[in-house]
Amino acid sequence: MNRFTDQELAAVYRVMRERRDMRHFLPDRVEPEVLQRLLGAAHLAPSVGLMQPWRFVRITDTALRGRIHRLVDAERLATAQVMGQREASFMQLKVEGIEQCGELLVAALMDKREEHIFGRRTLPEMDLASVSCAIQNLWLAARAEGLGMGWVSMFDPLALAKLLAMPTGAKPVAILCLGHVKEFYPAPMLELEGWTKGAPANKTLFHNFWGIHESTP
Repeated sequence: MNRFTDQELAAVYRVMRERRDMRHFLPDRVEPEVLQRLLGAAHLAPSVGLMQPWRFVRITDTALRGRIHRLVDAERLATAQVMGQREASFMQLKVEGIEQCGELLVAALMDKREEHIFGRRTLPEMDLASVSCAIQNLWLAARAEGLGMGWVSMFDPLALAKLLAMPTGAKPVAILCLGHVKEFYPAPMLELEGWTKGAPANKTLFHNFWGIHESTP
């Protein structure tokens, strides 16, 4: 009785299967009503103790967008320097679309999170897990709306927090590039670029004890 129809189920699984971490965008604006639907979808996410620790900062100032891009580029160069033999290959990867995307959002943890104990006494990082759920909601909704989104994590969180005048205790966790795209990648971009290959689902499932797969005698 509570099951969705076959058609509805197919759409749910399709949007998860075809979601991509996008890096290439068209400059077209995102319609305001669509953006509001996406942010509404993010706010539907589950959160530990119903604390709803997510905060989104919409970046509409062109100069500020440029400063954020420079922060990311500085971290990109710093990351390349510790890549060893893969430095040159890494520098060829496109890791963000900050200057091209129609909308730029920064997802952050709110301040005063220490006041929320429910579900966090032994696992305080559940606030980050909650924000991640909100980001995933937004991501899937964007794909369903035909929009691409890219999660950028290459930045100094203290520098970005200062740039956005965040209060003490708040912490940026993701720069989200959102916008129209010419097409979606047929597979994860890092696979297409030969950087790495995703593991099959059965390799991430253990039975009863760590490292025990179903096929293990």
